[in-house]
Amino acid sequence: MKFSPLDWLVLVTTLLIIIVYGIYKSRTSRNLEGYFLSDRKMPWWIILLSIMGTQASSITFLTAPGQAYTDGMRFVQYYFGLPLAMVVVCIFFVPVFHRLKIFTAYEYLEQRFDLKTRTLTSFFFLLSRGLSTGISIIAPSLVLHSMLGWDITITNLFMGGMLIIYTVSGGARAVAYTQQLQFVIIYAAMFIAAWWAVKLLPEGVGITDALHIGGKSGKLNVITSGITEKGFDWKDRYNIWSGVIGGFFLALSYFGTDQSQVGRYLTAKSEQESKLGLLMNGLVKVPLQFGILLIGILLFAFYQFYQAPSYFNLSQEQAVKKSIYATEYAAADKQYQQLQQEKRKNATELVAALKQHNEQAVDEVRDRIQANEKQDKIARTAIRNIIKKANPDSDANDTNYIFLRFVGDILPNGLVGLIIAIIFLASWGSIAAALNSLASCTMIDFHRKFSRRTLTPVQEYRWSKWYTFLWGIFCIAVAQFAYDLGNSLIEAVNILGSWFYGTILGIFLVAFFRKKTAGNAVFIAAILTEVLVISVYFLDLVSFLWLNVIGAVMVVVISEILQATFSRLRMSSQA
Repeated sequence: MKFSPLDWLVLVTTLLIIIVYGIYKSRTSRNLEGYFLSDRKMPWWIILLSIMGTQASSITFLTAPGQAYTDGMRFVQYYFGLPLAMVVVCIFFVPVFHRLKIFTAYEYLEQRFDLKTRTLTSFFFLLSRGLSTGISIIAPSLVLHSMLGWDITITNLFMGGMLIIYTVSGGARAVAYTQQLQFVIIYAAMFIAAWWAVKLLPEGVGITDALHIGGKSGKLNVITSGITEKGFDWKDRYNIWSGVIGGFFLALSYFGTDQSQVGRYLTAKSEQESKLGLLMNGLVKVPLQFGILLIGILLFAFYQFYQAPSYFNLSQEQAVKKSIYATEYAAADKQYQQLQQEKRKNATELVAALKQHNEQAVDEVRDRIQANEKQDKIARTAIRNIIKKANPDSDANDTNYIFLRFVGDILPNGLVGLIIAIIFLASWGSIAAALNSLASCTMIDFHRKFSRRTLTPVQEYRWSKWYTFLWGIFCIAVAQFAYDLGNSLIEAVNILGSWFYGTILGIFLVAFFRKKTAGNAVFIAAILTEVLVISVYFLDLVSFLWLNVIGAVMVVVISEILQATFSRLRMSSQA
């Protein structure tokens, strides 16, 4: 992958602008209100961009185009439950949090239940968010290591260390203002990449033709039912039901109970500003995610006319060519490139048939294109098997490298540096918010609650900075150890969240809607449910999105059973 002096200039300049801007915007009151909540003065549009910046990790921009390239658009269903979740959060969660003037969502649980329930829930958050943030650091580092040969340790330190500068110095205010700038740069760069893919299509082939090619290849599968000949496939990760139901519970937990998101809208200057930011997020998130996935369809169409790599992970490809399997790989690659020539011929004929409005010819070519796709999957599976034999420790999945390989091979100097910059920026946006939320929970839910020493506002402010710094170091350390997880860590973030999100959401649902259920019942229910959720995952009974539903429902059900049991035992003892 080429990386010119101009790319270095663009990369360094972009990152320096963000850091300087973050430090410039870091002036807040030297107390917890200023550091964690930006004095509660943020307008709704900053809330919106901050929330979206927190969601938009580099994993999203690296993997979503590749996901659409290989599996089509059905991944967008993952977000279908989000708009409804935003409405529920605005109705039930936001008014309570604003009325109580809390710093963290878990403070409410002590008032509703007891200290141990608050502490357990906050601990679940710290554990899941601390580990997933470390994984968020290593994910782009692995990709940059693979495509550019950058040292993993140095990249981790740079990725984590640079954002610690403005996150520690400025707290929530610096995070919010840098996220709005990051958001603009990220989506501008993605739009430029998409425009370039269309620009390089053969003469006479436009974006409409590219979408037709994707559609006839089965890639515009926006809605899927998950129903097979054997009935509903509970292990199918992306369909309308898992998206609407599982996605709703995931989004409800994420935006209603995850401090990395709650902390964003608690900075608003009013309850109405918080609600407006959340509702606008519900409106624009699905179209934006749709647009990012659509880039993958455009890349798919582009590679119908130009030679596509038989394997997109450049470092793995180079390694197998130097191994004892080089001859076997070369034969498989030759066969794959022959298939590419046939795909190119069919794509050209499809465009011609479309322009002539020849429906019969379109149907004939579509059948050949779909047959090509089946052959393509078989050929790429054979290639991945060779990669796996050459390196048994790899997962041989190159989906996460498709977009970056296109960037490195096709985009001109300067744009490559800009795309690499958005990998850093997207990581910084989500990680900075996570560090701020981790520090706030540590300070508010643990230090303040259990320390016997009374601190002044300035001392609390200084301690909060130290906690932000220490969590940053922790996450970088996790990233170093997570290297051994391999490429599977790209998906590990969502899976790890699903281990805990359902349980945490269930605790809040009981708090809001089951007023007679006490702390002892929900505390025990949360522990039992967490064991159950992790067991279901390791038994591989359902896809990970359903873990959020299981966790939330089981906490409610088990706590109700326990509360009824405790009430009967109490009545029996009194009798």
